[in-house]
Amino acid sequence: MHPMDESVAWKSVLNRDASVDDRLLYGVTTTGIYCRPSCPSRRPKRDNVAFFSSVEAAERAGFRACQRCRPNRAKEPNPAVERARSYIDNHIADLGEERITLDLLGEESGMSPSHLQRKFKESFGLTPAQYIRARKSERLKGELKRGETVSRATFGAGYGSSSRVYEAADASLGMTPATYRRGGLGMHIEYVVTPTSIGSLMVAATERGVCAVMLGDSAGFLESALSKEYPAATRARVNAASSRLGGWVAEIVNGLEGGTTLANVPIDVKASAFRWKVWHELQKIPFGETRTYSEIAGAIGAPTAVRAVASACAKNPVAFVVPCHRVVRRTGELGGYRWGIERKRTLLDKERTARESSEPKKIKTARG
Repeated sequence: MHPMDESVAWKSVLNRDASVDDRLLYGVTTTGIYCRPSCPSRRPKRDNVAFFSSVEAAERAGFRACQRCRPNRAKEPNPAVERARSYIDNHIADLGEERITLDLLGEESGMSPSHLQRKFKESFGLTPAQYIRARKSERLKGELKRGETVSRATFGAGYGSSSRVYEAADASLGMTPATYRRGGLGMHIEYVVTPTSIGSLMVAATERGVCAVMLGDSAGFLESALSKEYPAATRARVNAASSRLGGWVAEIVNGLEGGTTLANVPIDVKASAFRWKVWHELQKIPFGETRTYSEIAGAIGAPTAVRAVASACAKNPVAFVVPCHRVVRRTGELGGYRWGIERKRTLLDKERTARESSEPKKIKTARG
């Protein structure tokens, strides 16, 4: 966090400003308790207040969490916003995108449209319109995977016409609906499997860039995981040295072993706007450092969407290129990792060691 302006922080506490709850806490030295700025408890004297940017910092200083505002727990979702989201989830197939308007959602939630727009994005990191598009994409994928025809899946997902779904297909599926339904039929994916110090590594790519980076105990496990996602695509294992994947594989392996750059690895992955927002933020985490799930949620402007951030990390298909291993829990615990918690620990240790060894050493000089 940038250096804190304590006069601004104190004003936030006096005003019970909930908009800064995700990045500001205050501790009361006379009680040993820390709170969110929006806490309904009586305001303390300014001389008895200390400010913190995280739960970890407050607890390291010896403060304990308030039992009223519970600053060490994720904030409860806004009931009005939840009503709007539930309405979308329950009516998208019947009404479609065009008829679920912001005005209608405002009526259902009991909020003005502009207030709902702002609060919805604070909660989920997406506007209502973006959330509708993401939900339609998810429904479409589910319908197609269950074997529905393209026309039935199109209307079942809430699209008004087949032309609308084909317009959105490249952004949501990375291929046409018919191709996705056939398990990637017509796609060609090349992949390399190579050993590393933390197990077998698979790097797979389309003609546009890397579409999967996976870690496992064997080539068979990794090949099976790739085939489940694209069962009908043609998949060819190639030799890194003689293929276009060679440079990308070398850069990824270098990163896994403690190197510091993956700047030249292009990614060809399709996902929702929210997931991309999370993944782009993960790529900003400096080498050798970590961030908490709540810090990532706050950085993307969705402080209450901590669980959605964790889900986006868990569903990251390009391990290490999008460094989800650099995200940990508020308590300092590592949390989960799709490719095994010990691999996550090893990756973080390697990065921390490499960073420390690259920092300039202070030279002690004798006086005399």
